[in-house]
Amino acid sequence: MPDEFVELATKAIRTWVLEKRIIDTPAPVPESMRGRAGVFVSIHEDGDLRGCIGTFLPTTANIAREIIEMAIEACSGDPRFSPVRPNELDGLEINVDVLDLPEPIDSIAQLDPKTYGVIVSRGARRGLLLPDLEGIDTAEQQVAIARRKAGIYDDGPVQLQRFRVTRHT
Repeated sequence: MPDEFVELATKAIRTWVLEKRIIDTPAPVPESMRGRAGVFVSIHEDGDLRGCIGTFLPTTANIAREIIEMAIEACSGDPRFSPVRPNELDGLEINVDVLDLPEPIDSIAQLDPKTYGVIVSRGARRGLLLPDLEGIDTAEQQVAIARRKAGIYDDGPVQLQRFRVTRHT
């Protein structure tokens, strides 16, 4: 049985796909969702990524609202995928990651891709990779992917930040 974070994301996605309507924030907001945090909503279908959108810092009043907005974006606004269709809804696996605040680090040696996500930045370019992703086994792989996501294709210096997530499945 999915937890309340996944249930909220699922309700937001279903309502958007079927009715093109944004659900209201639960009232009262569950205590576990009253704080503010960055949130990523990931959608998988048959084990393959189907959408993933999020924020690394909070952009809304609370975690519940952040989940709702990122769920809708993940199912309809991820530029890598077409919008989720009604006939796909029952086959989706939805995960919600709630991010701790990122902390700057001095070296790639301070990363562990199973424990920490990474943010790589240079100037206005920024790339983020969540932790504990299948096929990402080294900090070097993690940083290389985040660099590409940021559009940083050279080996020049970058700023690194790491963060932990609480993953809801």
